[in-house]
Amino acid sequence: MSTLANKPANALASKVWFTKDMLYVQLQDGREIGVPLLWFPRLRKATEEQLKDWRLVGNGIGIHWDIIDEDISVSALL
Repeated sequence: MSTLANKPANALASKVWFTKDMLYVQLQDGREIGVPLLWFPRLRKATEEQLKDWRLVGNGIGIHWDIIDEDISVSALL
């Protein structure tokens, strides 16, 4: 029996950073997720300054960018 199905609901973000083509999220349990910016057109088109202007919502269940009106849930990344 696998417990992986229960992990996404419990995953909380603690840090966000970018490279040219990727969004990375560090989870509170130490895991890191990397996803292509191509998945998120608003993020892909944002400036470096706009990308850095993120905040965690719901104690880390999601990430929000006010200026570009983007919200991403951690469970959606998993």
